[in-house]
Amino acid sequence: MKLWIIILIILVVIFIIFLLLNIIYNKFQDFIIKINEVEGKIDDTLRDKYDNLLKINNIVKEKINTDKEIIDDLENIKTDEKSSFEVHRLLKESFNKLDFIKKQYKELNTSEDINKLFFEVNEMDESLNAYIKYYNENIVEYNKYIRKFPINIIGIILKYKEKQFFDNKDLNDENIKDFKI
Repeated sequence: MKLWIIILIILVVIFIIFLLLNIIYNKFQDFIIKINEVEGKIDDTLRDKYDNLLKINNIVKEKINTDKEIIDDLENIKTDEKSSFEVHRLLKESFNKLDFIKKQYKELNTSEDINKLFFEVNEMDESLNAYIKYYNENIVEYNKYIRKFPINIIGIILKYKEKQFFDNKDLNDENIKDFKI
């Protein structure tokens, strides 16, 4: 009879350990799915923003009668290997340049096409800001989870590593130049 009790206790302990491992693994998967999903939304929005900025760039060139490139980097964004962080920054700079040019020319400022595209880009920026906030919030929770004991042991076994925030800031290094505004 004692043997049955010992075997039952061992089976219950194994079941509880398995259950805990399963819960921890599923929590990691929840974070990874959320992060990947919002990364896809960020990428889609960045592509749409890029397309709109190209349209604005072409209209501006046409309206002010120039063959000169208005935004030099805009054409190279898709050909270069850049992260979403870098693309986001470049698109923001391009938008600011186009906005500055728009304010310099009355015919651009009153153009319905340009104003509509600018409105759409502003709406995309609002969506991007919301996606980035959601992404960073999930990164914070994921990184907290990966550092907690005993969860970090399972993270090490599964080779999960801390992830960086969307703005590519690494809080664990000595490089202060990655903090750009």
